[in-house]
Amino acid sequence: MSASVPASAPPPVPPASAAPRAASPLAGFFTDLGIGAVAMFGLSMVSGLLWGIYRAVAVSSANVKANGSAMDAATMTEALGRPGALAQILMALFATGGAALLLYFWRRPANVAERQASLQALRRPSTWGWTLLVATLIVIGSNGIAFLAKQFGIEPVPTNLALMQSAIERFPLFLVLFAVVLAPAYEELLFRRVLFGRLWSAGRPWLGLVLSSFAFALIHEVPGTSANGPAEIAQLWLVYGGMGAAFCWLYKRTGTLWAAIAAHALNNAVALAALVFFGSM
Repeated sequence: MSASVPASAPPPVPPASAAPRAASPLAGFFTDLGIGAVAMFGLSMVSGLLWGIYRAVAVSSANVKANGSAMDAATMTEALGRPGALAQILMALFATGGAALLLYFWRRPANVAERQASLQALRRPSTWGWTLLVATLIVIGSNGIAFLAKQFGIEPVPTNLALMQSAIERFPLFLVLFAVVLAPAYEELLFRRVLFGRLWSAGRPWLGLVLSSFAFALIHEVPGTSANGPAEIAQLWLVYGGMGAAFCWLYKRTGTLWAAIAAHALNNAVALAALVFFGSM
């Protein structure tokens, strides 16, 4: 009788590996925020260095032509001075705009479906109706807050007011281009598309609205950079934070970032008009 061939044992089943944990949307938000802050700081340093090099070459060349000799270090430092209005605006554009583009293309680029949905939203008349309504309410609301605060002796001076006043006198067309076209585009790209959009896409739009609006307020009025006291800073944060929240809502309501950009541009245009005709923003 032949021996039966033993059946081979089935190979051992490897233990099931744990499914990778999805990254926390809140962690993604603060990662984006940190990258943006580092990028803005780094680009500000680079733009400041470039301005310093340009000024040093210009001052040194002018001195050699006038006196035939080079300046000493102390005289050169004094002659360099501080960046003017145009230089400061270009530096802000380079730093904040560069950070916004970096974060958008690296962290939150729009896909084909999102672009198509945005284009469809642009064709709806209701998109532009909501845009005009939000822009109008922002102007009314910010002026209403300023009026009420003034009754309590709170009259803040926006940090960028002196810069805007200087620029409107010397470079009016460029200031209009910057304030009404460029700044709304890169600020909405950074604060609404990247920061707010991070939490909106994760199903937490209200948290995204609060956090991104606070970041928007903070970058417009950093404590310690002006003579404004706590009450004045609180008022400016309320105004800027309210603006940011309104732009978030508009972006979500219409489904296109262009609506938020347009409302932001309208608000800045009204502020510039007030600066020209009334001397304040």
